[in-house]
Order: sequence, then structure tokens, then C-alpha cells
Amino acid sequence: MKNTSPTAILLNVGHLMDHWVLAAFAYTWFQIAAAWGTQWTELTPYNFGATFMFGTGSILAGRLGDLWGRRIMMIIFFAGMGVSCLLIALCSTPWQIGTALTLMGAFASIYHPVGIPMLVQKAEKPGFTIGVNGVAGNMGIAIAAGGSVYLAETYGWQMAYVVPAVVCLVSAVLFVIYAPKEEEAPAKRKPKMTKLPPAVMARVFMVMTVTAVTGSIVFSATTNGNGELIRERFRGVVESPQALGVMLFTIFMLASLAQLVVGKLLDRYPLKKIYLPILFMQVPLLLLASQSYGWMLYVAAVGYMLFVFGAIPFTDSMIVKYIDDRMRSRVTGMRLAVGLGLSSLVVATLGPSVKAAGFTTLLIALAGVAACSFVAILFLPDEEIAEAPAQATPAA
Repeated sequence: MKNTSPTAILLNVGHLMDHWVLAAFAYTWFQIAAAWGTQWTELTPYNFGATFMFGTGSILAGRLGDLWGRRIMMIIFFAGMGVSCLLIALCSTPWQIGTALTLMGAFASIYHPVGIPMLVQKAEKPGFTIGVNGVAGNMGIAIAAGGSVYLAETYGWQMAYVVPAVVCLVSAVLFVIYAPKEEEAPAKRKPKMTKLPPAVMARVFMVMTVTAVTGSIVFSATTNGNGELIRERFRGVVESPQALGVMLFTIFMLASLAQLVVGKLLDRYPLKKIYLPILFMQVPLLLLASQSYGWMLYVAAVGYMLFVFGAIPFTDSMIVKYIDDRMRSRVTGMRLAVGLGLSSLVVATLGPSVKAAGFTTLLIALAGVAACSFVAILFLPDEEIAEAPAQATPAA
């Protein structure tokens, strides 16, 4: 599948919308709290359902993607995201918005275990394809940080959900029209890769599980916490919500470009040699940010987000390298369930944690988590073992 085909474009749009909608609450809870007469730290626990379902819902989504087919699941994804965004816009109490966000998280859980395997299943250069897809996802976060804030400040917080709802519903219609029907579900296809020895597969799954947890914690805490971090540490320097939104948009847009470079490198060099230095660099930059204020903090934030976003293609690349296409949706779903299910606790407790310990402690803790990712990747097996000719394996 070429990156310029209608299906590939819509799949990348899906990734953009997935992260835009998921991140929108973190960048508009300040405006929602002001409208409802409360503090943003009181609203963060109501995002737990969305992030929890985003992770745990991936198990069922991945299984259905392999067994039913990925096209129909993507149509459900777009339509469900559109409807749930409209429901969020109708909410008037914290419990209502918590319920609507949970429903949205369930539909959002479909994208990663279904959309990414669908995108790479026939890609000539899967690394670059994953990199382009990653940029699209990060553009969604950037739009949430800039566009959602602008919509909430200018037209009311509800508009920050109405606009993406319309985009999702239109995308659902376009996907029905342009995405070709699948001849058979992925689980029914013939295997193309060798079944790895149990000991090797155990190492691969151990690394995938640990990095899924640690990577998701760092990703979720930074993408959801950067808005309030910048707001707090630029107090007296930059106060305008619109200006802060532009600053966040710039951070995420610059950081997203790292995935294009990483994607190119993944098609040419062993995964481990690229992944290790990227994880290593997260540690000193997060520690620097923990002690910084004003424009020094901004430089540090751009730096650590470059490497946080630069690490994103690796989990999907591991699955492409080691897992046959027949099972990729299910394996991706299990990985996401573990990583995002646990990181949902980070998002839910972000406000209370910052209130109790402050951003300095949070950033130091994240540096420690990034160091754990680095250690885990040292155990990743060499890629050559996955490149032997395919042999028949029983259907899962």
C-alpha cells in the first residue's frame, strides 16, 4: 500500500483523529473547569475511563480486526469516534463527561491494533510508513494542544469536540467509499514468517511488555501534562492561553518530525541500535526540564519530546519484525492493553500527583521510567532470527 493511496491517507487521518480526540480533554479541561466553576486538577480523574478503555479495549479490537477483517473495524472506529465526540459536547457535569469519555476511549482503542497493521501489511518500506503514520498521530496531539485550545477559548469548549466529530463522521463515509474490501480476514491467511522458538518469543514479549508499560507512562504523562507544565513555569513570562497553545503546538510539531527520520533509519539499520540512544537521551532531558523554568524549560521540553516521539515507531516496528501479519492485530491489542491500561492510572492521577508533589518530582520520576525502557531493550533478540523462510504454523 502506497502512502499516497486514498486508503493510506484515510488510515493516517484516523491516527491523527485518534490522538486529537484523546488529547483534547487534557488541553481543554482548564476551560471546562472554568465553565463549571472548579479546578482542572479536580477533572483529571474523569479521564481515567477514556485512557483505561483505550488500552484494555485494544484486546477485543485486535481480535476482531484479525477475525472479522480490518476494513469493517475502521469504519466502526470512525463512526464511533464521531458519535462519542458529539455526546461529550452535550455534557454538563463531571460524571456525564467521564461516561462519554469512556465510550470515546472504547472506540479509540480500535485504531492502533487495526489501522497500523492494515497500513503496513503490504508496505515496501514499513519503517518509513510507520514513521509517516506516527507524524500523523502526533499532529493530532499538536492540533489538540493548539486548535482545541483556540476553539475552546473562542467558541466555547464544546466546539473543541464538535469539529473533530464532523471530521470523523465524514472520514467514515469516505472509508466506505475508497477502502477496498478484504478478500479474507487476516487470521485466515497463510503465514509468511517463521514461528520463532519459544525462548526467543518469550524474550520478545518480555521486551514488548516492559517497553509498552514504560513508554506509555512517559508518553501519556508528557503529552497530557505539558500544557499545565508550560502554563505553570511560564507564569509571569507568557500568560495568554492562545500564545501557550501556539507554543505547545510548536513543541509537538517539531517533535513529530523525529519519526520521519527514525522511520527511514528503521528500514536500513537494526532496530536495537537506533532505539537505545533515543531512550538514553530522554533521561538527561527530562532531568533538565525538572529544574528549568521559562525559555530554558521550553528548550528542554522540545528536546525530550523529540526523543519521546522518536521512540514511538519502535513498538510497531518490533511487531512487524517478529510477528506474522495473521496475528499482528491481536498482539498489538495485547501490548496496548498492558501499556495503556497501566498508563491510564498516570493520566487519572496526574492532577492530584502534581498538586501533591509538583512537576519537579514528576519529571524526575519519568526520567527513571525512561531508564527502565533503556535497560529492557538490551534484552531484545537480534532481528536475523525472524528473517528465515516461512513455514506452516497452525492458525491462532
